[in-house]
Formats: sequence, structure tokens, C-alpha cells
Amino acid sequence: MSTAQLRNIGPKSAAWLRQVGLRSPEDLVAAGAVHAFLKVKRAGFKPSLNLLYALEGALLDCHWHDVPEPRRAQLLAELETASAALPPPRGKPVGGPVTTAFYGDSGESTDASPASESPAPEDDGGNRFT
Repeated sequence: MSTAQLRNIGPKSAAWLRQVGLRSPEDLVAAGAVHAFLKVKRAGFKPSLNLLYALEGALLDCHWHDVPEPRRAQLLAELETASAALPPPRGKPVGGPVTTAFYGDSGESTDASPASESPAPEDDGGNRFT
């Protein structure tokens, strides 16, 4: 039996699961809903939380709408904990502080940090590149 034959798992979700190595119900049971969801997300796909609930419903053999609210909250907490434990994805820079440079009439750059409250320079509509 493949994951495509599980309840709540449509063709797109089944393809995602196959591509991350979860090809059978046994693979899904071994991984669990949260780790299967994370594998799909870390592979570069953009799953919504509905996939997480669908995976849990597939494991419980119930419709994903019937996953109880306390269990949904528990899944979200587990997802948050598991996500925090992972390193940042490769090839994507970790977010850092953002700085803004304002160029005055003389063409000199002045850096402004996000915390500073300096007003933006007035735009006279002229061409700054001449």
C-alpha cells in the first residue's frame, strides 16, 4: 500500500511524501505527522498546516477535520519545538539586522539603523543619477 491510498492524502501530498522518502504507511507511522510535515517543508515545498492535520488524520484513520482541537494544539506545539531544534536551511542566509543608507545631495551615504528616528529625505522628483 502506498501513501496515496491513505485517507486525507491526495495526489500532491502523496508526491511530496514520496519525494522525501515516505512511500508507505509504515514509513509515515515511523516518522509521525510532525516529522513528516517537517521533511516536506525542509525539502522546499510549501505545505499548509492542513497537511499536518491530514497526516495526523491518516495516522488516526479519520478525516482531518475530525482531529480534535487539543490534539491540533499539541501538534502545533510539537512542530514549534521540532522546528526550533533544526538548523537553518542550507543556501538561505540567516536573517540579520537591516540597515538603510540615505544618500544626500552631495552623494555621500549616511547609514541609519532601524532604531533611529531620522526622517526620510524629501524627494524633489529630480534625477539623482546625473
